[in-house]
Amino acid sequence: MTLSSSSGRTPTQHRSSLSNPNVAILTDSLDRAKRWLLSQQHTEGYWCGELEADIMLEADYIFLHKLLGTRNPERLQRALNEILRHQNEDGGWSLYPGGPSNVNYGVKAYLALKLMGWSKDHPVLVKARKNVLALGGVTECNTFTKIYLCGLGQYDFDAVPAIPPEILLFPRWCYFNIYEISAWSRGILVPLSIIYAKKPFRKIPPGQDIDELFVGGRKDANLRLRWDKKSPLSWRNFFIALDRLAHLAERVHIRPLRRLALRRAELWMLERFEKSDGLGAIYPAILNSIIALRCLGYPMDHPQVVRAVEELERLGTDYPDGSPDCPTPTFRMQPCFSPVWDTAQAVCALRAAGVPKTDPQLRTATEWLLSKEVRTKGDWSNNVRNVAASGWYFEFNNEFYPDVDDTGQVLMALDSVRSGGQQNALTLRALDWIWAMQCKNGGWAAFDKDNTKSIFQYIPFADHNAMLDPPSVDITGRTLEMLVQYGYSRTDRRVEKAVQFILREQEPDGCWYGRWGVNYLYGTFLALRGLRAVGLSAQEPCMARASQWIRSVQNLDGGWGETCGTYDHKHERGTGPSTASQTAWALLGLLAGGDRGSRHLALGFRWLVERQHPDGSWDELARGRNGENYYTGTGFPCVFYLGYQFYKQYFPLLALAEYLNADETSSNSVPTEEETTF
Repeated sequence: MTLSSSSGRTPTQHRSSLSNPNVAILTDSLDRAKRWLLSQQHTEGYWCGELEADIMLEADYIFLHKLLGTRNPERLQRALNEILRHQNEDGGWSLYPGGPSNVNYGVKAYLALKLMGWSKDHPVLVKARKNVLALGGVTECNTFTKIYLCGLGQYDFDAVPAIPPEILLFPRWCYFNIYEISAWSRGILVPLSIIYAKKPFRKIPPGQDIDELFVGGRKDANLRLRWDKKSPLSWRNFFIALDRLAHLAERVHIRPLRRLALRRAELWMLERFEKSDGLGAIYPAILNSIIALRCLGYPMDHPQVVRAVEELERLGTDYPDGSPDCPTPTFRMQPCFSPVWDTAQAVCALRAAGVPKTDPQLRTATEWLLSKEVRTKGDWSNNVRNVAASGWYFEFNNEFYPDVDDTGQVLMALDSVRSGGQQNALTLRALDWIWAMQCKNGGWAAFDKDNTKSIFQYIPFADHNAMLDPPSVDITGRTLEMLVQYGYSRTDRRVEKAVQFILREQEPDGCWYGRWGVNYLYGTFLALRGLRAVGLSAQEPCMARASQWIRSVQNLDGGWGETCGTYDHKHERGTGPSTASQTAWALLGLLAGGDRGSRHLALGFRWLVERQHPDGSWDELARGRNGENYYTGTGFPCVFYLGYQFYKQYFPLLALAEYLNADETSSNSVPTEEETTF
């Protein structure tokens, strides 16, 4: 057992549950969890839990309305309340609950407070300013933050990395074109290139500037990108040189294709507004598109602007009388909605938990999922030819951006409510699309194929650390699990290629990196499930090492946890306070690795049972953090993390169900209470 600390209770402190008869206790827990999840379904058939994120969203919301000159003073104040309640003890703000303060978030939150009329002498701002300066000040912020500051005159457009709209004119055969960067970067950068070209500016009242956040003062600050003097022939210096040339062209107005480029960017955006809940159906792309439309001369009452603003506002959750986790009136933004993902996961968990295929709620959910199949060729088709459009996206409507992970999970959900492995015209289309999206190395990425040109990460405006969408073990593991359900096996060379990709990616200690969930617990449980599905036994060295790794990082309280900080500090992987979702992942991983009756398994289920609320739900509260839940979802490693409201519900339900669905002998072999004490 790991000796890492945990916020949970140790088994020796609470020994009230999981003594024989164990199955009855677990069955009761499962039944309550099942009823709770069924109660959360919307009448239209879908599930959609709130997505929690950091205060950047509320800070940007205040920035946008100040830039546009629009306002709802009461709502902006509630957004400010949300920012204030997440301030750290050192005065800064974090990417995730319990994480270290981040300079970008400190600057954005500080600016939001100033824009709302707060004086720099206010104790909150004094504390925040000290933290920002200790982290290097405004010049250490990334490109996106700096461009936003430029719009209010708080940074110089001439000093930010150039994002010329001419990049949209690069042909598809060119080594660099917009379809060689990640889908989310595309949605953010195209409108941002319009903003860079048009250079919007709104003068703010005296006293709202943030000059005091520049180390040594803004007047004497070096705002430009700094050369890498240690490696003068590096790719970084090469791209900085190109950046300087681009800025020179801006200053002397050598931009003969600018009008054409702006028109191309405008049409690109407008096309992707259709059949979508705003550009890319994600917060930063929608926000940027609103500013870009205004830069292009669209009035505030133009239907496209009105629609984009409405889509952004829909992402807000308003609590004028306080929220369940905060008595103060608050307003917070979600980065996007997750109904397709939540619904597919919920259906799979409920079917495993014994809800019959004929259940009306599952039928409604299935029909809703079927209505969301993509039939339009989106951005993915630029690099994947000769395959019909199919697949599913993450949100309510996002036709241009289906992804492999959602498509695989939906196909598993559909199979669970039909005869096992049944294929029809719809599933065959989706399976063909999945196969077409397989990357050269055998794995699958999220939105694109072979989006792996690492050189692009050195481009100056790529400092948001999310330019690429490489294949990942977690998506590949889930995809293998789904393919086996539909009758594929290792005799298919494509399946074997995916298996070999996962095996190559295994870490020396047995775990796997998790790209879309935090972190090695997520990657390892999905890799094990995929490998088990294709027939690898528990005795295979890769399976045994992975299972042993999971056991080795179990907390003393019996659960498992891992913080978002493990993306920055690899040596800390598998460590963190126990959470419901990550404990469930660990248990699912052990079950996939062949564990049916170990002490580790029993302690993990005891942890879940003891921390389940009477109504059947769980929480993942970060102790002492104003009701915040730990984040176990990953947007962009080291940059952006997510708290999925339903992860702590349907994954524990699935773990309970899969254990109880094991053969009867194994089910009754859970150690007794006496056997599970330390």
